[in-house]
Amino acid sequence: MNKITVTTNKKASMSDFYGIFFEDINHAADGGLYGEMIRNRAFEFSPMDNPSYQALTAWKRIEEGGASVSSFVSNKSPFSKRNPNYLILEINKTGTRAGIKNLGYNSGIAVEENESYNFSCYAKSDKPCEITVSIDNAYGEVITEKSLNITSNEWTEYSFTLTSPVDDFSAVLAVTSKQECKFCLDFVSLFPVKTYKNRKNGMRNDIAEMLADLKPKFMRFPGGCLIHDGTLNSDDRNSMYRWKNTIGAVTDRPSRRNNWRYNQSLGLGYFEYFQFCEDIGAKPLPVLPAGYNPHMEQAVPLDEMQEWIDDALDLIEFANGTADTKWGKIRCDMGHAEPFNLEYLAIGNEEVGQGFWDRYDLFHKAIKEKYPQIKIINSAGPFPQGGEFERGWNNAKKNGSDLVDEHYYTSPEWMLANCHRYDNMPSDGPKVFLGEYASWGNTYYNALIEAAYMTGLENNAHAIGLVCYAPLLCNVDYINWQPDMIWFDNHRVYGSANYYVQKMFMNCTGNNLLDVKHDGFDKPITLGSNKISGNIEIEADRCSAEFYDIKITDITTDNVKTYDNLSFNNGGKAVIDSIDSNHYKVEFTAKRTAGDKGFRLFFGKSDDKNLIQWFIGGWQNQDTEVNAQVNGRGSCLDHNIFSVMTGQEYKLCLEVNGRNITTYINGKTANTAIDKQPVMEELYYTASSDDNNIYIKAVNVRDTEITSEICVEGVNGINANVTELSGNSLDDINDFDNPKKVSPKTSALTAVSNTFEYTFPPKSVTIFTIQK
Repeated sequence: MNKITVTTNKKASMSDFYGIFFEDINHAADGGLYGEMIRNRAFEFSPMDNPSYQALTAWKRIEEGGASVSSFVSNKSPFSKRNPNYLILEINKTGTRAGIKNLGYNSGIAVEENESYNFSCYAKSDKPCEITVSIDNAYGEVITEKSLNITSNEWTEYSFTLTSPVDDFSAVLAVTSKQECKFCLDFVSLFPVKTYKNRKNGMRNDIAEMLADLKPKFMRFPGGCLIHDGTLNSDDRNSMYRWKNTIGAVTDRPSRRNNWRYNQSLGLGYFEYFQFCEDIGAKPLPVLPAGYNPHMEQAVPLDEMQEWIDDALDLIEFANGTADTKWGKIRCDMGHAEPFNLEYLAIGNEEVGQGFWDRYDLFHKAIKEKYPQIKIINSAGPFPQGGEFERGWNNAKKNGSDLVDEHYYTSPEWMLANCHRYDNMPSDGPKVFLGEYASWGNTYYNALIEAAYMTGLENNAHAIGLVCYAPLLCNVDYINWQPDMIWFDNHRVYGSANYYVQKMFMNCTGNNLLDVKHDGFDKPITLGSNKISGNIEIEADRCSAEFYDIKITDITTDNVKTYDNLSFNNGGKAVIDSIDSNHYKVEFTAKRTAGDKGFRLFFGKSDDKNLIQWFIGGWQNQDTEVNAQVNGRGSCLDHNIFSVMTGQEYKLCLEVNGRNITTYINGKTANTAIDKQPVMEELYYTASSDDNNIYIKAVNVRDTEITSEICVEGVNGINANVTELSGNSLDDINDFDNPKKVSPKTSALTAVSNTFEYTFPPKSVTIFTIQK
């Protein structure tokens, strides 16, 4: 029998180890965490946000029983100059019912029996006008209503509370009048009275509670690619995410294009973010753009960077400054006299290109000079290794960055192969901030393998400072990206299998990593082949291209085969051959004749879901990348910057030796990668402690149960709670019909001595919370 001994030796601090990452993707803010129930409340939707949008998106005229209504959007006499659009509604003929209604998100506006909702709007009319505001069901029947009189030709705010006598999840908000009249509306709003912590302009309670239940130590915000994927002018609708646009009155926050192709009201801005962090006990971790956009390849000149550096310094002052400072006073005037105690600040997100790090240097110097206590986070790009990854780490070491933000989305098999990724990383120098990671999927299998990988993260707390899964939230009817931790619609929310693993780990992590000794474990099982064999294919990727001088050399046998030239118009792919060898080369010359991307070479291909591919001019024609797919789930093995030029010849070479991969472009090394084989250890485990408890985590990814003897030093007997996730099929998922199909169960465990035996079920995640 194997034995695990948890010692009292503290190895590393874990005080802020696990947190959450909020990005406004998948309608995570508007139509999600942000409590506003009206979609397009200020009539500011635009085709720039999404080609299908226009200023009256989500609004529909009510013309019943012969009624006639005119509705159009104007900006001639706005309430807010920063959101100039407003609705002009004219009731030409009243008929049975005349007006306009808002359709809300998903199936409509969701109201609950005996719950109340705060309505507000700004309105004006040249002549007195009585209107009725109601919540209607899908058939146009009134659920609840109140009337108001518009008596001024100046913009005036009106507000009251509506209470619903029934549950209805497909309702609309209607504004009608029984008289022929003409009036203007803007900022039409409906909020639940019961927002999280009853905050004004607050968060949707059920989603917020799901986040609070995780007990995160920090919250990263607001992105993600949306922070830097925009123009350099803060007044542009499609600008980078500029925090100063997100504070103050919500009516003065300029509606903007979200880079995930929808509208962003900024109602959930930096003040609400800081307030929410305080409400859930998480430290804020904001991310700011560096005046550099790798998506559009735009950059602020280095001698014009002061505005952007001031943004960073002013944000710190807004969060932490006293009332006698400019930005501290603004925070106080917004209703929060005490500081938000900001400790962390990240510059950039998934950055590639020297232009970013030239600008990061300026931020780092200025912030450390004025606020030396702030922990600054650098960027290591969007992939787990490669040239830009190394450049980010080298820059962090040069500047003395406190942490470096790593991101990767991978197959579960990559995680099994890389559980010891950080074992040999030094404890001095910048620490890892794993700011975005996940395996591709929301199944029990994904969650199980992520749990195994997380034990490796915890065991390397000497080198890793902060960790958060991504993305966090997804509205089921507005999906930009998946997998996601939490799924919701307009009235329901559930946690994925991954959510419950994250919750288990986050709720049961101490302040210090403990040393764990082990004895008697079986050798790990290595899965798969020690060579990369299969089909070889060439593709013209979103371009027209010619391929010639194609040959494959089996270096093991010295066999050389040549192949006919290939030519493709507007894309195309061809199988070249298949090879079963431990060591081989694929060589060819490629030339793009038209198009905007480059080439792909597939190798080790057994089917369309299991292969390795080399992108030459990938993504936005900016990459040379080696990517391995297992069951359709990709993992980047190596990445560097490279662009293909039309009309230029490229001599391309791939060499595979065992599972080592090297690519060459015009004789120069482009990528160096190892496609590691997945490894299944007998048991994955880690331990930590705080003042009250010792936490032991164990993950069994094998098909058989494993019995272990567990010894906990420093305690007299065992009094513990056991939280366990087990008994599910690997492809099980949670959904609205079965929201807790994959979720843990808790039981008690006691023992007279400090040693006990435990049998870990097959495919299980187990956490012991042992009282000291």
